[in-house]
Amino acid sequence: MEAREPLRDLRGALRAVLARVREGEPGEGREPFELPRFWDALDQTFKVTSQEATKLSLAFSRPPLTSAEDCRKLSEDVQNAILAVATVYYWLPKGQGTTLRKMVRDATTEVVEGMIQLTETILSAPLESLSQEQLISTGGVWEACEQVSNLPRDNQAAVASALAACLGVVKDALEEMEHALVEGQDPYSDIMEDEELGFRGNRDTYWSEADRKLLSSCMGLMKASKACLKKVLGVVKAYGKADSPEQIAQLDDLADIANDVSPSVDELALSMYPPMNQLAVRLNAAKLASVLKKVLEITKTSHVCPPSEEGWVQFLTGAVDHNMNKIKNFTQGQL
Repeated sequence: MEAREPLRDLRGALRAVLARVREGEPGEGREPFELPRFWDALDQTFKVTSQEATKLSLAFSRPPLTSAEDCRKLSEDVQNAILAVATVYYWLPKGQGTTLRKMVRDATTEVVEGMIQLTETILSAPLESLSQEQLISTGGVWEACEQVSNLPRDNQAAVASALAACLGVVKDALEEMEHALVEGQDPYSDIMEDEELGFRGNRDTYWSEADRKLLSSCMGLMKASKACLKKVLGVVKAYGKADSPEQIAQLDDLADIANDVSPSVDELALSMYPPMNQLAVRLNAAKLASVLKKVLEITKTSHVCPPSEEGWVQFLTGAVDHNMNKIKNFTQGQL
């Protein structure tokens, strides 16, 4: 038997684990679930996996050649470490929050993918040599395993983390659009109309005066998106709790709808570039306004919004309506 044959079997086994982690449902265990115990176990399994990756990599980095028997033992240890990671992930019930569960699943998936990558790198490299790819793959597993310490520890922290990520994307889109508006002045404004051609330059590359009026209200809607996510993130951090099934579910609902904000902002921003189709802008703006109003509605009816916080919800709802009405007025002729 070729020395690395057990690694091929290991690769197949790891791929099967990966498919189960991606598709699998949580096991609702009979024992009462304890979150601190879960985290201790997950930390431990990630640590062991990191150590097994190091052992496997070292065994194939220098002479003498690893025997088939040693390779089989190493492969078994890696497989057991990965199975332990997957098993502990399965302990986490949906009732602890789907946002938290998705983040733990993503971290678990990354560890399994990293180990598959390392196995494939060793299989494709010449025997007894440590390639740059193998070093990178080993480091990839270490990095994936270290991520466990950065994972949010409950659904409130998970939802806050998800909202912060959405807010970051929206901020970037807004800054990009503000920059484009400054850069995108009519480049031909100081040139007289061409007598022979009868028009100035290429209108596909800049905004007309009518476009700019519409842009102003679209920017208002994008700024309202940023303000909305910032405020929701603030109240989730201040008042969010993950003590009861109802609180956990409310936080998940918020994360789910907030997740639609950044793609809607991106779609609106893309349609705002010249040559502008005003009807497409109107449709994308309406979609974003609808998502924002849902975010505000869900926030208002959840435990993260005490009466003292209702004022800004009302204010931002008004800001979304105000900008959307202006967009409708500017594009009335396009219908």
